[in-house]
Amino acid sequence: MRKYLLILFFAFAAAGASAAQIDTVAVFSAKMQREIPALVVVPDAGVGRRMPVLYLLHGFGGSYTTWQNITDLRPLADACGMIVVCPDGANSWYWDSPLDPASQFDTFVAQELPDWIDARYLTIPSREGRAVTGLSMGGHGALWVALRHKDRFGAAGSTSGGVDIRPFPDSWEMKKQLGELKDNPERWDAHTVIRQAAPLRDGELALIFDCGYQDFFYQVNLNLHAQRGLLVRVAPLPDAFLSALVRPECAPAGCDGLGAACGVYRRLDHRR
Repeated sequence: MRKYLLILFFAFAAAGASAAQIDTVAVFSAKMQREIPALVVVPDAGVGRRMPVLYLLHGFGGSYTTWQNITDLRPLADACGMIVVCPDGANSWYWDSPLDPASQFDTFVAQELPDWIDARYLTIPSREGRAVTGLSMGGHGALWVALRHKDRFGAAGSTSGGVDIRPFPDSWEMKKQLGELKDNPERWDAHTVIRQAAPLRDGELALIFDCGYQDFFYQVNLNLHAQRGLLVRVAPLPDAFLSALVRPECAPAGCDGLGAACGVYRRLDHRR
């Protein structure tokens, strides 16, 4: 506990000294015909040089401000030398909904948002300079988007992600996006991460995911690990929210911050 408190103290101290800037932006989606808000955290160290970008996705019921409300992202961006982008994903599960033309967030996160960011910030505009991660619904979204767009992202992570949605057919408004499971079983099969991961070949995509023992997504994360033999770090935490907090054991040197976020950071190619 003492060590944890000291980590928090230094994290908040670093936040006060951080020179990173936070931009609140509105990105027009041609596919949805509307603007989507996002936060963009730009480290001071990045002035004048190209940086990798981490796309950080919120969970169900969250918004583009959720991660910054959980923890100050500026020290993470400064210490790791990366831009952090937090888009609003509504309660979309980051799919292109076959039912709702106003909910096309797979296209937005994979194509429209990175193109907008690359056009306005000094990024590494290739898969070697992009990673995506998130919590719960956002963990599902990060793996879903990266597995479907391996040409766009070189690394992906998930914390307590809903990697198999089928055991939860009446939860979290998923049927608004996909229809009822009983009426659309093939559609639900096609929109779950565990099915998308099945054909993944070694070396195609750097992945990391974790989940707390008491989380309702614990079993589906174990199932994904068993299917793929992928790297999994299962933390003995009481719930999904706690697993998103500071975990220094998974951070690269000088990068105290979010577990899966730092995990995917380490898997980016940082050659300038």
